[in-house]
Amino acid sequence: MKFIGKRLLMLIPVMVGIILLVFTIISMTPGDPGRLILGQLATEEDVQELNERLGHNRPFFIRYTSYLVDLIKGDLGRSYLTDIPVAESIVSRFPVTFKLTVYSILLTIIVSIPIGILSAVRQHSIIDGASVFSAILLSSMPVFWLGLICILLFSLKLGWFPATGVETAASYVLPTITMAAGTIAVITRMTRTTMLGIIREDY
Repeated sequence: MKFIGKRLLMLIPVMVGIILLVFTIISMTPGDPGRLILGQLATEEDVQELNERLGHNRPFFIRYTSYLVDLIKGDLGRSYLTDIPVAESIVSRFPVTFKLTVYSILLTIIVSIPIGILSAVRQHSIIDGASVFSAILLSSMPVFWLGLICILLFSLKLGWFPATGVETAASYVLPTITMAAGTIAVITRMTRTTMLGIIREDY
């Protein structure tokens, strides 16, 4: 418990530093929230009025300190685009995100470990070659690109799964595969390498 307590205390300055870094990068980025919310057709007076109301025109460290205080209170602010509290948006999306995370973890365990073991036991076989090639391909493939390919092929062309929504169990298939693909590739290769090392031991 003492070790965990020290780690949690060390997490505080790390988080404060990360927030400061992100806050600095966002502040240095061209543009402002008023223009982002109202659009390019809004007048400069309306943009400045909204920036003033949002507190964007205040000095940097005052905005940063205010943000930290609100964060400690549990207030994550409001979305610039929807004007809905950020915490409310996170809570409303959490159940679906949690399901996708659980499904992708289960799929990763079910697929990667058996394939990694089989690939090691049958080294240099067709199965081994196919698993290694697939692992390299999946680990090199960007997640967003894989997701688009899955939608184009399995939703729009073949019509097997819905492209949007979470109304049915089938709606989770493509997102789960997309999220798990990269991790499956990594754990498959790791399992294969570990198994090969163990198989070559004397015992």
